Amino acid sequence: MPTSEARRGPSIIDAPQSSTANARAFAPGRTLRQGAKVLPEHARGHNRSLVLQTLFHQGAMSRADLSRETGLTRVTISDLVAELIADGFVAEMGVREASGPGKPAILVDLDHAGHRIVGLDLSGSDTFIGAVLTLDGSIVARREVPLPADEEVVSTVIDLARALVAEAHAPVLGVGVGTPGVIDDRGVILTAPNFGWAGFDLEGALRSALGLPVLVANDANAAVLAEYTFGGAPDDVLLVKVGRGVGSGLLLAGQPMRGSRFAAGEIGHVTVGTDGGPQCACGKVGCLEAWLSVPSLTSRLAAASDPDAHEGILRDAGERLGIALAPVVGTLDVSEIVLSGPADLLGGPLADRAVEALRARTLAPSHDDEGVRVRMTEQGQDIVLRGAAVMVLSGQLGVS
Repeated sequence: MPTSEARRGPSIIDAPQSSTANARAFAPGRTLRQGAKVLPEHARGHNRSLVLQTLFHQGAMSRADLSRETGLTRVTISDLVAELIADGFVAEMGVREASGPGKPAILVDLDHAGHRIVGLDLSGSDTFIGAVLTLDGSIVARREVPLPADEEVVSTVIDLARALVAEAHAPVLGVGVGTPGVIDDRGVILTAPNFGWAGFDLEGALRSALGLPVLVANDANAAVLAEYTFGGAPDDVLLVKVGRGVGSGLLLAGQPMRGSRFAAGEIGHVTVGTDGGPQCACGKVGCLEAWLSVPSLTSRLAAASDPDAHEGILRDAGERLGIALAPVVGTLDVSEIVLSGPADLLGGPLADRAVEALRARTLAPSHDDEGVRVRMTEQGQDIVLRGAAVMVLSGQLGVS
């Protein structure tokens, strides 16, 4: 579970939503600790979120501890905790070891096993992956299915989700989906060329089939949420996800940046350099995706007759990545870039050269600042699944 130090001033949606499935994870909203007055009709939902958020990041504590941490009165905390226990989101964990006179305090914590979340990752080049997760992001069941033909994609996704719901063995809080494509704030896939989707309401299709809350987002946008909530990333972070394609997810001040047309982070088809380059599937020459995607990189490495040339190929791809990211870093002052993808390709020479290119193309840091940090994620292949879980936690409980 993330520590309290990992989150500084988290931002969430206004209040936890009902199971109508219209909750939008990480929608622009107000922070948990309000500076302005909370209207009475929103106060209870806000306070529930505040209690759950505090337990999520700080772990078990007494009701008195919760009162001190949240600034809510003990009477309010007692009432909220009783309600959350009845709803199956909080559980009493026994008494704290006595350290002085008086009755030992009873500890409460999130009931991590009381509900389950179903996460789907549709970004794989060969398979769709799904999982059942607890409220702290732990995976308790997993399924993979081969990538289907285009006309069977929707039915395959629905069948995978149904099978996972059946394996949950606890009430399902919601279903989160990370998928390639440009997705609007209602879960409609505006365009996803890999699946032949345009204007397709995947969220609505899943919600109708499952009868559960569903949230759908771009896979890179889901991945950056996992890095923020479970990976200790700062409030300003850019995650570059490299697989069959190349995309990125961006958080500023703890809030996702999606853009006016929901296409923020679509860096794969930015042309990097003026020296030509590989032909891209989009028809252009020299797109970042043509240099950096896993199929492109592995193909060029396999074609290199001299193994000593491998490092040069990786460094060249890293330089292209640095060229693409430099304007983003320079404009937004992002402090950390996280790479998600095969570590044997992205780590080492590629990441090192990306840092060199970034520093050569952006303002030099002050003497006590090393500038932007580039690192590999530690979330591994589960990053989109865990990001899908964060979407549901935020949308349904106000926890991020």
